[in-house]
Amino acid sequence: MIGFDLDMTLLDTRAGIAATFREVTARTGVHVDVDLVVSRLGPPLRHELAEWFPPAEVEDAVTLYRALYPSYAIVPTVELPGARAAIDAVRAAGGRVAVITSKLGRLAEMHLSHAGLAVDEVHGNVFAEEKGVVLRSLGARAMVGDHVADMRAGVVAGVHPIGVTSGPCSREELLSAGAETVLPDLRAFPAWLDGTISVGPAQRVD
Repeated sequence: MIGFDLDMTLLDTRAGIAATFREVTARTGVHVDVDLVVSRLGPPLRHELAEWFPPAEVEDAVTLYRALYPSYAIVPTVELPGARAAIDAVRAAGGRVAVITSKLGRLAEMHLSHAGLAVDEVHGNVFAEEKGVVLRSLGARAMVGDHVADMRAGVVAGVHPIGVTSGPCSREELLSAGAETVLPDLRAFPAWLDGTISVGPAQRVD
């Protein structure tokens, strides 16, 4: 089992997220700097909305955003270079693929279905060390992601933390957070997988 982050690892969700935040602004009158938002994707939605909304209004903003998301965010999202080949490489090696993301699982599944990316499991609404708990429960061998929090997850789980610089974090930031190696994007992943580890059926820890 190999764990993959979703946003800016497998999929470029920036345009769709920006469109959703613009609609949130249109409906609430609360200005959100969407360029800033999409430059730092990774942390949970509540963390971002708390930067723009008063504390008492954050939960309503979360509910609104998630209600709007399917209509505004799915279609504009595109597959990142190498995503499909990375998933295929894991399968060709006899392994399974899990998407582990801070996004709600049902929204992640919508994205994957629209993109035509078939994975074995989706685990949503987890971030940083919480992802590490999921990785351990799955018996995963590696965590692949674009954010320093994904690297922390891999370290906590005792698996290979593999960074990609397709998201907001630099190579240096990913390495400092514990990345074993950093790839420019997922096009380099099949060669890394072939030369580094073997994968097989997940060994769950219940």
